[in-house]
Amino acid sequence: FASHQGCTRFTEFRRALGTIPPATLVQRLGELESAGVLRRVVRDTRPPHVEYVLTREGLELKELLDALAVWARA
Repeated sequence: FASHQGCTRFTEFRRALGTIPPATLVQRLGELESAGVLRRVVRDTRPPHVEYVLTREGLELKELLDALAVWARA
């Protein structure tokens, strides 16, 4: 999950996910935001920067996914 490292911008997700179409990524990020996993933060810069941050629920989900990955490797 690309945002495990902290704030993540759209281009960082694209780079991490490979050949995902931009429209699909926009849709998935919106779904994760609606589900409360990510929070969209618009930085007041020129040009404006949008970042995605894991919410508390997203961090809890990360812990579960990390545990599942450890189990899968065993």
